Amino acid sequence: MRSEESHSESPSVPWPDMVKFVRQLGHDIRNNLNAVELQSAYLGELAEEGELKGEVQRLREMTSSIGTSLQRLSTALSQVNPTLMSYSAADFVEDMKQKLATDFPTDAAKVTWDVQLKDEQLQIDPQLAQQALLELFANAFQHERNVKAIAAKTYIDHGRFVFELREPKARFDLSTENWGREPLQHIGQGHYGLGLNRTRAITEAHAGNFGAQYERATSTLVTKITLPLTAR
Repeated sequence: MRSEESHSESPSVPWPDMVKFVRQLGHDIRNNLNAVELQSAYLGELAEEGELKGEVQRLREMTSSIGTSLQRLSTALSQVNPTLMSYSAADFVEDMKQKLATDFPTDAAKVTWDVQLKDEQLQIDPQLAQQALLELFANAFQHERNVKAIAAKTYIDHGRFVFELREPKARFDLSTENWGREPLQHIGQGHYGLGLNRTRAITEAHAGNFGAQYERATSTLVTKITLPLTAR
C-alpha cells in the first residue's frame, strides 16, 4: 500500500536540475529555429512576388522573436558571476536612466528621479547591476500600465548605496516576506516569474540586499536594493 502511494506522488526535482533541463531545451529549440531561419532566407531568395516575399519576411521575424524569448529565458536562469570593477555611483544611475529611456521610451517618462549622490564609488559589474534594476522597472510598467508616476530614489545610508522604487498600488495582497525568492510562482504569457529572482541573485552576488514592503497608509509598494560602497 505504501509503495502505491509513493508512486502517485509528484517527483521532486532539485532546482539546479530543472535549470539545466530548461537551458538545454532552449538551446535545442534555438538550434532548430536557426535551421528554420536559414530555410526562410532561402525561400525569400526564391520568391518573386512582393506579397510572398513579405510573408517570408514576417515568418523570419516570428522565428527571430521566439529565439530572442528563449535567450532571455536562458539568461534569467543562468548563474550570476559578476566581474567587479570600480564605478561611480552617480555615473551608474545616469547610465541607468539613459538605458531606461532607450528600452522603455514611453514608460520612462513616468519615472520621477531623486538622486542624492556625490562622488561615491561602487564595486559592481555594471551590466549585471543594470539588469537587476531594469527588471524592477519592467515589472512595474508591466503590472501597472495605467500608473502615471513611479518614484525612483538613490541615496547613501550607513555607508551603503540605496536604490528605492515606489509604485502606487491601490490593491496589493501578496506577501513580501520572500520577495524574489519564489521563482515560477506567477506565470503568464511571455512571463515566467523569474525576473525578481534574477534581481535578487544579482544583488546578492554583489554582497547587496534586496527586499520590498507594502505601505498600506499610502498604497505604495516600496522595493529597495542596497549595495556596499567601495572602501576608501
